[in-house]
Amino acid sequence: MGPSQPKNAVAPDRSPSRLPAAPVLLQQLSHKKGQWKSTKFLRRVKSVFRSFPVINPPCKMPISNRLHEGHIHGGKQMTGTLFGYRKARVNLAIQENPRGVPLLVLELSIQTGKLLQDMGSGLVRIALECEKNPSEKLKLIDEPIWTMYCNGRKVGYAVKRGPTEDDLKVMQNLHAVSMGAGVLPAENAESPEGELTYMRAFFERTIGSKDSETYYMMNPNGTSGPELSIFFVRIG
Repeated sequence: MGPSQPKNAVAPDRSPSRLPAAPVLLQQLSHKKGQWKSTKFLRRVKSVFRSFPVINPPCKMPISNRLHEGHIHGGKQMTGTLFGYRKARVNLAIQENPRGVPLLVLELSIQTGKLLQDMGSGLVRIALECEKNPSEKLKLIDEPIWTMYCNGRKVGYAVKRGPTEDDLKVMQNLHAVSMGAGVLPAENAESPEGELTYMRAFFERTIGSKDSETYYMMNPNGTSGPELSIFFVRIG
């Protein structure tokens, strides 16, 4: 059996340590070629923020009552994928379509298994905040570091990075999957971080302003299921 297809059921006692080799055939975006180049500065900042303790002040961002009425229609449909090893930090990839190179990859400060568990029990709202810097003219999704709140509680930080080779392999393995969740196969079945799991769905992207965007997870045909909303807000 080839390792390129995702499995939608968790296989017992299998804990892959890395992804299998797979050709990366994703469609390139029309953005500038240098957009995803990592810098030494961002890598240093990322390592510093990983060591910060988790504190729990209330989220500053007001949550609209419209969320209780469902997501706001009229936004652009995107593909969102949450993936990572169960005992490691979860990653979020946003694509224009399931076969495209991610336009955004974030490493979130919450374990993959914990986030998927929370989603299974009900509504999850993730708010990502950053400070506005008048001297910089960055697009909202190009901001490198975010303060992360989950259901109103601060859980750490989210860091933007360029898609790695392993990220692109995940996207390639899932290129035919529009919506679903499961475990990805790997060459090595031994890993202290557990299985590599994923959850993929369509998200509706709503742009409020140059300083706010929201991604609402869309359940197929209006069926009930896990609810996830991700807010990007630049404040200051």
